[in-house]
Amino acid sequence: MSLWHGVVVFAAAFVAGMMNSVAGGGTLLTFPALVWLGIDPIQANVTSTVSLWPGSLGAMYGFRRELGDSRRWMLLLAPVSVVGGLVGAFLLLRTPSRLFASIVPYLILFATILFAAQEPITRRLQANRGVEPQRVNSAGWWVWAMAFQFAVAIYGGYFGAGIGILMLAALGLLGLTDIHQMNGLKNFFAVCINLVAASYFALRGSVDWPYAAVMMAGAIAGGYGGAGLARKLGRRFVRRAVIFIGLAMAVSLLIRR
Repeated sequence: MSLWHGVVVFAAAFVAGMMNSVAGGGTLLTFPALVWLGIDPIQANVTSTVSLWPGSLGAMYGFRRELGDSRRWMLLLAPVSVVGGLVGAFLLLRTPSRLFASIVPYLILFATILFAAQEPITRRLQANRGVEPQRVNSAGWWVWAMAFQFAVAIYGGYFGAGIGILMLAALGLLGLTDIHQMNGLKNFFAVCINLVAASYFALRGSVDWPYAAVMMAGAIAGGYGGAGLARKLGRRFVRRAVIFIGLAMAVSLLIRR
């Protein structure tokens, strides 16, 4: 890794950490940055996942109080999150690099659209606070919930960008109305998915560790020191910047093909 590459990936991870502290969407910077530096797309995805997953721990800790009444959800959906994340990671490493490279622009575009839809969906979920939640005691209902979370976890282990909004939307559809409880559960399940995927990638030797180390440092610095700058810029500015960058990356990778 050259000094120039180190500066680029550190800067991308710093901004990603900053964005994740206020808006999310950091993967939309770190993954394309690695691809543009010439890293194989699959290895870039693996390295990005390993580098950024510790951020989910901090987010989960921030919502730890809201998880107190969510044990039933956690006990039933954590196992499918772990298994789904492992399946997604397994499928990623079984995907030919050329095939993955061909679908990467569409994955980035999909994740960017999900990110753009986050605020409208969150506003809708917040508007439903105080509405009587659906009954969640039937066996059929829990089977549906587990199947949906399993599918989200597979996507998370395979690519990952945008799983937060997918899980928020799913939890809303499944009857939860407290946005803080939903955020706590979302972060908990993200830790389950990303930890097992990152562990599998590390064991398989697919991580570019020099890049991963620099990106971890950048993400931690961005999350801690860059949050103040992000707040000064404003949530709306940061979100718009992420959406613009995501769309630009998707289009540029399509042209590059």
